[in-house]
Amino acid sequence: MGAVTALRALAIAGSVAAWLATPLAARAELILPPGFAVRVYVTGERFDSGIGRGVSGIPGTSTLAFDRTGALYLARTGRRYLGGEVDDLGPIYRIPVGGARLTPDSEARFFHGPPLQSPLVGTIRGGRELFVTTFDRERKLGVLYRLVDSRATLVAGGTPPRGASPLLRQPEGVAVDSAGRIYVADRAGGAVLRLDPDGAVLDAQYLSVLRPRILATDDQDALWVAADGQAEAPWQNGPGEIWRVGADGRAQVLLRGPMTAGMGLSPGGHLFVADRQGGQVFVLTADGRRVDFARFSDGDAPRSLAFAPVTPDTQRAGLAGDLFLVAIRRGAWPVNEILRISGPFDDLVRERLAGHP
Repeated sequence: MGAVTALRALAIAGSVAAWLATPLAARAELILPPGFAVRVYVTGERFDSGIGRGVSGIPGTSTLAFDRTGALYLARTGRRYLGGEVDDLGPIYRIPVGGARLTPDSEARFFHGPPLQSPLVGTIRGGRELFVTTFDRERKLGVLYRLVDSRATLVAGGTPPRGASPLLRQPEGVAVDSAGRIYVADRAGGAVLRLDPDGAVLDAQYLSVLRPRILATDDQDALWVAADGQAEAPWQNGPGEIWRVGADGRAQVLLRGPMTAGMGLSPGGHLFVADRQGGQVFVLTADGRRVDFARFSDGDAPRSLAFAPVTPDTQRAGLAGDLFLVAIRRGAWPVNEILRISGPFDDLVRERLAGHP
């Protein structure tokens, strides 16, 4: 297969082990419970990892989201935490159903909307409106955009009136509740903001927390918040925190310790968490219980994750409810691959919580 990444799934000791291999690198495995299958969904060739380990993939991305048709949106990682002379303009990728293999010659075919400063994919409202946050490091100024049909519209933030403080300093994750209200994690501002469906501020301090970064809302309109705590950058040692804010506004810390790299809710409403430093994915319940799910080896790690929504389009495409992981291979974070995992996610969690192996 030359330099093309190979994927093999084997059942070993009650686990499914997926090998991601190139001729220049040792094999690593992703250990999954029985009944789950994994394959590479998005990868690339000829993008330099900058580390010299012969690792293939697409330019580094730490955020992803799906629309109702099953198209996958990715944001190339920008310069939110690094200083120096770095080009911080990055594209949003739109990956069609079925996945893709990108190259420097073909990647422009997957661009969606204009390049933005250090963009992050937040969430998609109504299966169609893509929310993206951007950040100008020099000006310490952030913006929340809405992208529809590749057109970007400012929703909140940007340059404030003379003499006023900026609304957003370093916006990161975005979530939307059932009423269409928007939640934005402002990492530098130390708060989660709540906006009305059009972007007007409802509460500039909906939750005060140190370095909030990732958000998700469940079907009960509870807001899940992953915060970096004392860590200056997400890849540093924590302890991190995961909060849950009920629809009544009551907030509680459910977990301290792991630094959350990504999190998303399964079709059954279970929160799956990517722990980059621990090289694992686990489930966190609303009462603070933890269920182990997947484990990486040999320097591989999850960077982010998202579930494909359950819609008529995704059901026809056969990916409804599947889990998609941004994977770092052997520590080569400048290039990543997107893995697709299929299986009975919610059944597994219910069985584990009931005490079954």
